Amino acid sequence: MTPRQKILKFIYPLFVWLNKTNKRHDKILHNEKNVSPANSIYELSVQLNNGGIESLSKYRNKKILFVNTASDCGYTNQYESLESLYKKNADKLVIIGFPANDFKEQEKGSDEEIAQFCKIHYGVTFPLAKKSTVRKSDQQNEVFRWLSDKNKNGWLDRAPRWNFSKYLVNENGTLTHYFEPAIEPLAKELAEAIQS
Repeated sequence: MTPRQKILKFIYPLFVWLNKTNKRHDKILHNEKNVSPANSIYELSVQLNNGGIESLSKYRNKKILFVNTASDCGYTNQYESLESLYKKNADKLVIIGFPANDFKEQEKGSDEEIAQFCKIHYGVTFPLAKKSTVRKSDQQNEVFRWLSDKNKNGWLDRAPRWNFSKYLVNENGTLTHYFEPAIEPLAKELAEAIQS
């Protein structure tokens, strides 16, 4: 871990506390009308950081939590909570991390360096995608294009605002929730969405 990463890990509880004091109402968005997607997410594949390609249809009948990640961010400590969430719900949930260098260049490493960092420091076993762009642009990862375009997912037009934005897709391929980066992976609201 770099000195910066050690400091960020140390002050992470402050980020959590600050989030609890922030009363914004758009930190969690919910597909209240249960709008079905125009395009199936199961038609998409993920290029993994080890070079493999995985079809999302493999996860039909499980919930999928998509998270854009970074190794040098104030929220990087969420890797630990994400791994805990993944292990606790292995029978009904898959988490896929999408490393991206989109926000203040906080993910500069190669795919191999990212995977090693996540495994050594946070014990990450959930799948990691190849580093890509998650912000809206011509280079945007096709999964995040689906997640952030209501013409594809049915209702949500929100690209990640920062690292560790979270998108939950249910067992039928419907995008049900968006969680801002400050929402901790083990937060009650996220747990309830996974159990529903």
